[in-house]
Amino acid sequence: MTTSTDFTPEVMNVMTDELEDSGLTPQDPRGRRRRRKTRAKASADTSDRGILSPSDWHRPGIRWGTRITHVVLLLVLIVVGLGPLLWLAKSAITPTQDTLRTPMALFPNGVDWANLSTAWSTVHIDVQFMNTIWVALGSWIMQIVVATTAGYALSVLRPKYGKVIYGLVLGTLFVPSVVLLVPLYLTILNPPLLGTSLINTFWAVWLPAGASAFNVVLIKRFFDNLPREVFEAARTDGAGPFRLFWSIVLPMSKPILGVVSVFAIIAAWKDYLWPLLVLRDPAIQPLSVRLPTLQAAIQLDVYLAALAISTLIPIVLFLIFQGLFLRSAGLGGAVKG
Repeated sequence: MTTSTDFTPEVMNVMTDELEDSGLTPQDPRGRRRRRKTRAKASADTSDRGILSPSDWHRPGIRWGTRITHVVLLLVLIVVGLGPLLWLAKSAITPTQDTLRTPMALFPNGVDWANLSTAWSTVHIDVQFMNTIWVALGSWIMQIVVATTAGYALSVLRPKYGKVIYGLVLGTLFVPSVVLLVPLYLTILNPPLLGTSLINTFWAVWLPAGASAFNVVLIKRFFDNLPREVFEAARTDGAGPFRLFWSIVLPMSKPILGVVSVFAIIAAWKDYLWPLLVLRDPAIQPLSVRLPTLQAAIQLDVYLAALAISTLIPIVLFLIFQGLFLRSAGLGGAVKG
């Protein structure tokens, strides 16, 4: 319960002034109601305070110093974060001689748009680009299906030995991925029950991608925070496990699904070692494997243009899903008071 001692003298003065301006006294019931509203407003104002108090913010020296600090930090962040991408975009349409002679100059001898078309058609980056999309799309589907179903079973259904299974999943996070390369490769080479090797097929990349313990733990922890009252209400209305999963849990989990989707696609987009081992045919290799082998065979400007093309999908994904990183999941309104 909030008492008068919880407020500063300035807040108490504001409360008293508001009562006097309205012609009410503290003993009047209407005055008490007005005072409670003022207290609630003051509590909200104090809860929203940042590092600087309102009185400090009104000082010109502190206010301008804070703004200058914000601008400097923002400029440093832009240079560090966007600098390499902007340089790559500039070098992709700059002749090789200009890039080697003056790498930081802005188009000293004009723009060469032919680098992009050469990298796309002549070097056949278009084939590797589509291969990368298929690899990333299949890996994303496998990770979403496995992570959501496993997280749903461990968090919502809660089987008898769920804690033991969850402990085993957590334990796999402490196993280095390099240790699993040999047994995983032998499994893909001679998979049980299939009788045929998965080498040089996209399944050799898709199936291991689904075994992501990190995504299972991440989604399971998110499902733990979902309101149980919604689940009980759905069960009361006759919803079964599948209906509960498809119609209730997944629509409430859009933020975490977006985050996991970005992680999954970017991880598949930049993965190099495992596709190098299982995708030996150049016709099905992704960009992460094919581009390093082309570096010595093509001009620098064409190679930089190919690198710029390979960064398009991650940038587009970030622009699409950035809201899921920046906004919080408003789940409180799902439960009616």
